[in-house]
Amino acid sequence: MENQVIVPWEVDELTHGEFYVPDYINDIGLEVLKQYNLKVNSMQVVTTKPDKGGAIWKLETNSGPKSFKLLHRRPTRSMFSLGAQRYLVDEKNARVPAIITTKSGEDYVQAGGKLWFVAEWIEPLTPVTKDLEGAKQLCYALGEFHRLTQGYLPPAGAEIASRLYKWPKSYKKIVTKMDWFRTTAKAYSSMPASQDLLNVVDLFEEQGKRSVEALNQSQYPELTKLGNTSWGLVHQDYGWSNGQMGPNGMWIIDLDGVAYDLPIRDLRKLITGTMADLYRWDVTWMREMIQAYHEAHPISPELYDILMIDMSLPNEFYKNVKEVLYEPEIFLNETTSQLIRTIVDTDQSKWPALKEIQNDWSNKKS
Repeated sequence: MENQVIVPWEVDELTHGEFYVPDYINDIGLEVLKQYNLKVNSMQVVTTKPDKGGAIWKLETNSGPKSFKLLHRRPTRSMFSLGAQRYLVDEKNARVPAIITTKSGEDYVQAGGKLWFVAEWIEPLTPVTKDLEGAKQLCYALGEFHRLTQGYLPPAGAEIASRLYKWPKSYKKIVTKMDWFRTTAKAYSSMPASQDLLNVVDLFEEQGKRSVEALNQSQYPELTKLGNTSWGLVHQDYGWSNGQMGPNGMWIIDLDGVAYDLPIRDLRKLITGTMADLYRWDVTWMREMIQAYHEAHPISPELYDILMIDMSLPNEFYKNVKEVLYEPEIFLNETTSQLIRTIVDTDQSKWPALKEIQNDWSNKKS
């Protein structure tokens, strides 16, 4: 079993059920748990990533409930995020789950070519309300998280996970993929959503080009010169499920994907996702979310400009349509037609909203 490498797995929901984990992975997990001073009374799978090869179990133990995770990323990449979790608990007293060490004092066990670790299971955890007050709580906690991660240095042997210098490349990729979307829609012209996609791809391609130009003219190069540790970490998957109310305030969980970056990338994702849920860009929500974040982690005028530029990208369109490149015969259906129309409708309110708030920070310039 020492030589068995964990790989992604197929799930047949008819025979496997919702949270299926292959037997060999369960067996490896049981061996890993022998390296902990824990008496495990029960193990329950709570989530899986079969397409990537990851899973989370809830353990009931003699010292309370614990989280047991199989991390799907490369071990050196997982070392980076586990180091961050350790740093936030030990150095910053942050509300993130504490890691339980092995019998030999390690933060993780390497088995099956992956890292496994045990952490405290925080309970009770309750999602904040899906209204403006809840959104503001999420934003304040996010700002606090970003501030506390500043100064983090990864442990020896960990790879440096950084997106700080990759913005120009990722912006250009979005523009490039628009042409791929166009080519795919033409190649599958008889599919229900192909014409809808062709009708709007020029519009979003043009938006992307303007965003690339705006980033090129911004203070982005100067901001990146401050370096990774000055900016700290972004969560990359932050929202109503990974920021929840618990003992003594808001807790942030699932830190497996943290990376160095300009912090407002997380804030932008939270705002654009929230606007998509509202089916409109709401100036009041945007202003109050940004202000709540700013109160916990001040946003400079230069960083605010980058936030405006990042919101100007066709993020929701790209995120929802990129799947077309992998399975066009399945993706270009009636449901996607409706999705494209909804994104276009929502996009109409985005531009007046961005125009209204773009100068909010100009009087804050030093």
